Amino acid sequence: MTKLKSAVIGTGAISKEHLKFLSECDRAHLAGVCDLSKAAARYAARRFGADSLYTDYRQMLDAVKPDVVHILTPPNTHKRIAKDCLEANVHVFCEKPITPTYDEFKELWTFSQSQNRWLIENQNYCFNEQVLAIKQLVDNGTIGEVQEVEVRVAVDVRSGGPFADENLPNPIHKLPAGVVHDFITHLCSLVVRFIPDFDRVSAAWSNHGGGDLFKYDDLDAIVIGGSKHARIRFTCHALPQCFFVIVRGSKGYAETDLFQPYLRCVIPRGGKLLSPLINHFVNGWELMGASMTNFRRKVMQKTPYEGLHRLLDKTYTALANGEMPPITFEDMERTNRLVQLLLLEANQI
Repeated sequence: MTKLKSAVIGTGAISKEHLKFLSECDRAHLAGVCDLSKAAARYAARRFGADSLYTDYRQMLDAVKPDVVHILTPPNTHKRIAKDCLEANVHVFCEKPITPTYDEFKELWTFSQSQNRWLIENQNYCFNEQVLAIKQLVDNGTIGEVQEVEVRVAVDVRSGGPFADENLPNPIHKLPAGVVHDFITHLCSLVVRFIPDFDRVSAAWSNHGGGDLFKYDDLDAIVIGGSKHARIRFTCHALPQCFFVIVRGSKGYAETDLFQPYLRCVIPRGGKLLSPLINHFVNGWELMGASMTNFRRKVMQKTPYEGLHRLLDKTYTALANGEMPPITFEDMERTNRLVQLLLLEANQI
């Protein structure tokens, strides 16, 4: 089995998921970690068994000569670091958003092509088990032709956590959509998985909480592609936390909450009169099973990032075999173009 030499740049919160995968994956060898904080780099190296640690990623590229680099730094640094990695003949797996703007993404992609290296943006929620199950229901025709998609996230980013400290503002606040930009790749990537083409976009951006720290704390958007509609919703005011994905087709619909995973599918079952009753029974059974599964997940401290591990596994398998990674240029282009259109002043209401 081919092992790829891997390195990680940035040891913040999300790095734990990447490093855990790399320390356990048969196809990867964790050769180096890098962070501006030597203490953070040392901790990550010791905990996950990296061969070496650095505070200068260019030194790491020269010394380690990795096959793949995971860029987990703030988004405004991605473009420069990714270009240096690609120029060093390294494949790049980059956290979202891959760049602050669509034009920067296109520039970076063109550069990766000139270097004959893969550039991959993390769109991990597209690989969560329930999203894959909904995609399968679409692909096999169970819910018919997709007509509507709704992606809704509620996260209380104002009352605590990395975004709420006015004395130490997070770099994410400087992105075009502020804090919402940290989530927008996930929302848009899920929409374009089911509605890949769109021709009309309208977005209402708001700062309902006020103040100067947050550029926006609320987004309500409509995306239309032909006769297909999608709604993108982000709020920090309507709680509890949730991450709903609902796909409605010409025959039925399927939904999940990625923060509390379950799969509810409403389709014709047993004729027009019996379908509602059978759907209630089948979905009630699924919800009871999901309750027990989610309880175990809480006890075992499992996170919603199971899709990231699945995506990384598929990515490393593809790279080792010289195949196309599971996140394609088309996936990234559509996602980043949709983000751009949501932010375009002409599309704002």
